Amino acid sequence: MTVGGNGGAEAPRVGYIRMGNSHQLLLVVLPGTYAIARFAPNSTIPFPYEESFFYSVSKTDQELSLVCEESFLRGDVKAERRRRLIRVESTLAFSLTGIVASLATPLAEAAVSIFSVSTYDTDYLLVRDEDVEKAISALERAGHKVQRRTSVWGVGIEKS
Repeated sequence: MTVGGNGGAEAPRVGYIRMGNSHQLLLVVLPGTYAIARFAPNSTIPFPYEESFFYSVSKTDQELSLVCEESFLRGDVKAERRRRLIRVESTLAFSLTGIVASLATPLAEAAVSIFSVSTYDTDYLLVRDEDVEKAISALERAGHKVQRRTSVWGVGIEKS
């Protein structure tokens, strides 16, 4: 697992508090469902996915993986579907450690499976749709603040 960051530069840490060895983060559950798809390593993805609000493509010598909104999948693609996307609502410095662990540990203790994706700025978790309420409860018990978005474009925030 990697921790997103901003190249080590100091940045505002909106929604981020560090107390001792624990992290308290502002998290946002984004609307919609997402899928994690797998393709052969030298494949091209056979459908347009670039209009998805969030997508991530990873390629290794063994596979090509795509995370995108579930509605963009076409055909009988091998995929884990009905995942909800949780975003760490902060730009994270590369020097920070334990961010993903501060999320993964309480979720593992609550028996919630995760798939994590890191970008340059921040981290994302995907959890099964049927586990999202259990995930929110576990994260709040661990000291994180969780909001739900009714729009992916930053408006329509609900308190959890």
